[in-house]
Amino acid sequence: MHGGCYRIGNGQPYARKEFIKGKPQTKIAKFQGGKRGEYDYVVQLCSNEKMQIRHMAIESARLAANKTLEQTTGETGYYSVLRIYPHILLRENKMIATAGADRLQEGMRRAFGKAVSLAARVQNGQCIMEMHVKKDHLEAAKKALVGACVKLPITPSIVVTPTKKN
Repeated sequence: MHGGCYRIGNGQPYARKEFIKGKPQTKIAKFQGGKRGEYDYVVQLCSNEKMQIRHMAIESARLAANKTLEQTTGETGYYSVLRIYPHILLRENKMIATAGADRLQEGMRRAFGKAVSLAARVQNGQCIMEMHVKKDHLEAAKKALVGACVKLPITPSIVVTPTKKN
């Protein structure tokens, strides 16, 4: 399975897991990290285009960002949240490429495919991940999200928003 084949979501997404035996489990371990609390800034990773992102890429981006930020701020110096969930099933119709394969398979007839992975469809401008940090760690959070951008199949933008204190 090649990730480039699944970047652009063509057609209607397939998310009916109750009809598929052996459905893949999501690789994302945690959707929230760090410690909740009062923070000065929200640093968001936003998409620049419409795209599908596989769950392996989401998890590796989350791990890269959290690990980088945890080294500078500690475990309690930030709070990170994943804002997307991979619920779309990606299917693959595997073809046999050996001698005598023409007698074993049906080709494109009844080619539903086997569920091999999960993905999240992201719209233009949608938030993928956000980090809540204090003023001291703002640059470290930007650096962490730049490191997470490398793991994603798109080039997202980083948006910094100050939180309003009443």
